[in-house]
Amino acid sequence: MLTTLEKEIRQNLKYNVTMNLIDGSLFGVALGFASFSTVLPLFVASMTTSALLIGLVPAIHSVGWQLPQLFTASHVSRLRKYKPNVLMMTINERAPFLGFAIVALLLPTIGLQAGLILTFILLIWQGLGGGFTANSWTSMISKIIPPETRGTFFGLQAGLANLFISGSAVAAGYLLDYLDSPFDFAACFLLASIFFAISWLALAQTREPEDTEKVIPIEKTHFWDDSKKILKRDANFNWFLSARFLSQFATMGFSFYIIYALRRFHMDAVTAGFLTATLTISQTVANIGMGWIGDRIGHRAMLVVGAFAALFSAVFAWNATSILWFYPIFILTGLANVSIWTIGMAMTVDFGGETERPLYIGLSQTLTAPATIIAPLIGGWIVDSAGFTPVFVISIVLSIAMIGILIFLVKDPRTHKSMIMNERQ
Repeated sequence: MLTTLEKEIRQNLKYNVTMNLIDGSLFGVALGFASFSTVLPLFVASMTTSALLIGLVPAIHSVGWQLPQLFTASHVSRLRKYKPNVLMMTINERAPFLGFAIVALLLPTIGLQAGLILTFILLIWQGLGGGFTANSWTSMISKIIPPETRGTFFGLQAGLANLFISGSAVAAGYLLDYLDSPFDFAACFLLASIFFAISWLALAQTREPEDTEKVIPIEKTHFWDDSKKILKRDANFNWFLSARFLSQFATMGFSFYIIYALRRFHMDAVTAGFLTATLTISQTVANIGMGWIGDRIGHRAMLVVGAFAALFSAVFAWNATSILWFYPIFILTGLANVSIWTIGMAMTVDFGGETERPLYIGLSQTLTAPATIIAPLIGGWIVDSAGFTPVFVISIVLSIAMIGILIFLVKDPRTHKSMIMNERQ
């Protein structure tokens, strides 16, 4: 028998799916014009030659998204409605792109050093804005989407986002090539700001019922006390965390592919746009396919596929002899990214019920954050001191280690929970 809440959720399911797919698509258009893989690193590269600083661009975005999630878990777990918190917090991950446009326009006046400082301040604001939004957003989506279709939804939304990223990324490449500085980057960031604002309006249309049946303890416990209980009892989740932590080092080379192509093969802006499109199209297909397959055979299998993709991506980068090699490299990178982010998120929400889910989400993201920021720092230092090849070799070795953990030690949480329940009966 369905509860009153579940009935209301299923009544609004098609509407909520539609609104959130529109949000994801428009969000993707915006990200294509200000890609953390190409446009923003190229913007930073126009102000500095430091591989370490350039490699920090996607890392700051990722670690900012991950780090706050455990610290917000206790607050989020006590909410009966997640949507108001989502709408307020997500402004902080969207507004900084208007700031990037202003910095780009003012760069000839304020100089490269000031522009670089302001850019990194905005990157940190944007990353943390996403992080303070992420737990409540993931909890809201997990609430309004039934468990048997969550992987499919996460994959479809991310797939559509990447499809639209690919189109706007190509447009961004042509804008960067056609317009003179400082209007080239400024135009890209301004267009991103406009589409982020429109996508917020779509997100605001979500129909989330209030959960009046949710049991919320009168005494508010500390998030770390609750987290330690989970870490002590759930060995399978601990191995999952180990694989996620290691994945950041196994994919360390990803941050430097675009700069490697720029320096070794003299890649132009248009080619950068097409490579971004290649990455996003592969992620589009992978998100939809891997999410759908994961709902049916288990998300762990998709994590293994992604780990192999990370391995071969680094192998190809190590052996690349022309810019053409980067098309399969970026395809494999797309598969690995989907595995780590979309499939990782879909698998995380399977570990706990409604009350504990924000803690599982927070643990899986926040405990991965140190590796997310340390890996590109180490990678950037290695590139600056010894070149790109050692980074690719390290990625290969650690990808093999990650594959071993996922195959031999991590179990699919849905199947594993069912086995434990059967053993207890």
